Amino acid sequence: MLSMDLKGKKVFIAGIGDDQGYGWAIAKAMAEAGAEIIIGTWTPIVKIFTLSWSTGKFDESRKLSNGKLMEYLKVYALDASYDKPEDVPQDVKENKRYVDAGGYTISEVAAAVEKDFGKIDFLVHALANGPEVKKPLLETSRAGYLAAVSSSAYSFVSLLAHFGPLLNKGGATISLTYMASEKAIPGYGGGMSSAKAALESDTRTLAFEAGRKWNVRVNTISAGALKSRAAKAIGFIENMINYGKINAPLEKDLEAEEVGQAAAFLLSPLSSAITGVTLYVDNGMHAMGLAVDSPSYQGQA
Repeated sequence: MLSMDLKGKKVFIAGIGDDQGYGWAIAKAMAEAGAEIIIGTWTPIVKIFTLSWSTGKFDESRKLSNGKLMEYLKVYALDASYDKPEDVPQDVKENKRYVDAGGYTISEVAAAVEKDFGKIDFLVHALANGPEVKKPLLETSRAGYLAAVSSSAYSFVSLLAHFGPLLNKGGATISLTYMASEKAIPGYGGGMSSAKAALESDTRTLAFEAGRKWNVRVNTISAGALKSRAAKAIGFIENMINYGKINAPLEKDLEAEEVGQAAAFLLSPLSSAITGVTLYVDNGMHAMGLAVDSPSYQGQA
C-alpha cells in the first residue's frame, strides 16, 4: 500500500491569508502527511491572519483527520512584489500597513527562514495579484499588466531563486495556474492570463534549471475556479464555478481539498520522477472544446 509520510519535512507556503483558498488546502494536506508548515502572508494582513488564528476563528478549518489541529512553525510577513529592501518604494515603506513590518521582501524572508530553520524541503507559490483584473486586456495599462506578471509569475522565479539554496536535495516546488493561460476567458483580464501563461512556461524552464542546479523538482497545478476570498476580486467567480460544474466531464463542485491532495502528491517522493508538468485539477474542464449548456448544442450531450 502506498503511503505519504512527510514527517520531519518542512514546507514554506507563500500566499496564505485565511482559511479559504488553495494555499490553505495545500497546507492542510501537507500537515495530514506529517509535514511542518511555514507560512508567508501578505504583509498588510499578517496581523489579521495571526489574530484570527490565535482567537480560534480557524479552528474548525484546522481540524485534521486524527482530531488534532493543524499548526505552523512560524508566519512571516511577505510581499512577493519586492525582491530586496531597496526595491520597496518610499510610499509603501511609509504606508501604515507596512511601517511596523520589517524584512518582508523575498530575499529577507528567505534569509530569515534559513536563519530560523536552516534547510527546508518544499516550496509552494500560492499567490497572485492583478490590480486591473476586471479590465479587458485591450484596456489594461502597461503598469497594470506588468504588476500582474510581476506579482503572479515573476514572484515564483524570485522565490525559487532565493529559496532554492535552502531546499534539501530531492526537494520540490509547486505553483498554481489557471487555464486562461491557454484559452480565452472573457472577464479574466488585466494581464492575468498572460501572467499564468508565463508561469507555466517558467515552470518548464525552471524544472530544467533547478533540477540541474539543486536536484529540485518544479511543477504547477492548473486548478479550476474556487470561491475563495481572493477569487472574488475577479467579480464573476460564481458564474465561473457554475459554468465549470455544468460543462466539465465531472458534474460536481471542485473542492479545495482535491487540489491540496494533488499538490501534496506532486511535492512528495511519490512523484519523484515528475517535473516540468502542468497538472490539471479541474474536473476535466480543460479537456472540453464545446459548452454543453450552449443553446446551439442542447440535446446533444
